[in-house]
Amino acid sequence: MISDIQELIIENLDIWTGAIKTQSTSGRGSRKKLELTGIKKLRELILELAVRGKLIPQDPNDEPASVLLEKIAVEKEQLIKKKIIKKQKSLPEIIDEEKPYKLPSGWEWIKLGNFAKVFSGNSFKSGDFNKLKGIRSIKITNAGVGEFIETDDYLPIDFYLKHENFQVKENDLILALTRPYISSGLKISLCPSSYNNALLNQRVVAIRQNIAPFFMYLYLRSPIVLNIYKNRFSGTGLQPNLKMSDVTELVIPIPPLEEQHRIVANVDELMALCDQLEQQTEASISAHQTLVDTLLDALVSPEQDATAFADSWTLIEQHFDLLFTTEQSIDKLKQSILQLAVMGKLVPQNPNDEPASVLLEKIAIEKERLIKYKKIKKQKLLPEIDKNEEPFDLPQGWIWSRLGNITNYGMFDKVESSDVVINTWVLELEDVEKETSRLLKKIRFKDRKFKSTKNCFNSNDVIYGKLRPYLDKVIVADESGVCTTEMIPFHAYYGIESKFLRLLLKSPFFICYANSSTHGMNLPRLGTDKARIALLPIVPQTEQHRIVAKVNELMILCDNLKAKLITKKTIQLHLADAFVEKTTAVEL
Repeated sequence: MISDIQELIIENLDIWTGAIKTQSTSGRGSRKKLELTGIKKLRELILELAVRGKLIPQDPNDEPASVLLEKIAVEKEQLIKKKIIKKQKSLPEIIDEEKPYKLPSGWEWIKLGNFAKVFSGNSFKSGDFNKLKGIRSIKITNAGVGEFIETDDYLPIDFYLKHENFQVKENDLILALTRPYISSGLKISLCPSSYNNALLNQRVVAIRQNIAPFFMYLYLRSPIVLNIYKNRFSGTGLQPNLKMSDVTELVIPIPPLEEQHRIVANVDELMALCDQLEQQTEASISAHQTLVDTLLDALVSPEQDATAFADSWTLIEQHFDLLFTTEQSIDKLKQSILQLAVMGKLVPQNPNDEPASVLLEKIAIEKERLIKYKKIKKQKLLPEIDKNEEPFDLPQGWIWSRLGNITNYGMFDKVESSDVVINTWVLELEDVEKETSRLLKKIRFKDRKFKSTKNCFNSNDVIYGKLRPYLDKVIVADESGVCTTEMIPFHAYYGIESKFLRLLLKSPFFICYANSSTHGMNLPRLGTDKARIALLPIVPQTEQHRIVAKVNELMILCDNLKAKLITKKTIQLHLADAFVEKTTAVEL
């Protein structure tokens, strides 16, 4: 029999599959860029409805939970009499303020420690553990969120009898006491059969309830318990560390035994549905992104001739509204725009433009003049460009050159803090947004003191973040200032526009070169010598202006498209929140 709540969940599947949150991609690791927030909330909703008695109808013929509790109490007395367990001090009676919500008829509130065996682990010495053989151990690293994490931690075989009081059995609940929760939930899981008779280490507790333990597991996984513990530490400034009393005195709802079985079975069924939704949604997102990547990669392929390029673009144009429906697809489109720009495929060439070869000649003349008047130092000649080095063919009037031939890359003045004027702009890597290279804040020396040496830059200089993963942090300075040594300031010689140079350094082809040319393990960075020999397409000056203008125009369109998506996504997330709030308030 399907309850009203179940029907509501099934009828509104689009709310759960549509509510997706983009996660931060900063930092190390391979975290997923997308969080299926709607399905996550659906899982939480199922658990909350289950433990509130709102997921399935009650059966008045069920033996009430009070009878079950009497049976458990009798069983405990027998175990105490047989000296299998020790008699424990009774916990305080439950007061109304401790009850989080009203229970259905036939349910009862209990304190966990009165009806379950709760014990913490032993403080084994670090030298006791090995990775090869012995008795398996359960440490805090094994306590996952709804999932037991297996590790290769063993204790000596003779510890089995020596520490039998710390043996954990299959289906015992394992709960972390130190940092007991993370953003995704409480660190609670079931002990698997492979860890039966494992020994429990310190800062972890095992909870053993022989009669229907799985409902208790549902409750401990629910948002209700997570919020109880979160609220306990909220605003205290303390790291969350649970005491044994936080566990034993936790108030738990107990339904009739038969209803517990029905609830657990129903939750398993709905969680399996969530698994299917998750797999289908992830597969759909992955297939969509693969399609976008395939089409855009074909568009920017160097092997494409004019006809193939036109065909690729026509295909994208015809299905534009279907392709660019996620933030990831729009980000890929932005990168493709930059790549097309530096390949000469974004704006048409004008045969009347002065060719880039003439521009390079003028740059060479300017450099000689600057050297003569000791404005710059004479640099070692860079290697000639071999045809095999060129990553793709250039349009008529364009030419390849090296970064060190068209800029003063690596030749900057340095300054100490004692010589900095109080209103000087002091730039650090953190002031520049990674995805867009947008300047987030401009801080003056009076507000940002420093002791280390800084690099000087002038207005209209290009400032390049040379550390990975910040190799696409590139800005054009709108005034003079100083920056950290993780950033390289430089200016382009005659006829190379700073904004166009920034565009080149932000393009996928240059970022690919920079990533493949870094050195250092802890803080990989692009060295000056490698940067100076980097190939760049040199473009007629007037075409540079046209390309920059077109890229800016298209980026604004992309940003507007993304803003609409974010608005839609926010609405979907609010809908999921509202649905959860409404559903949990329903009284069946």
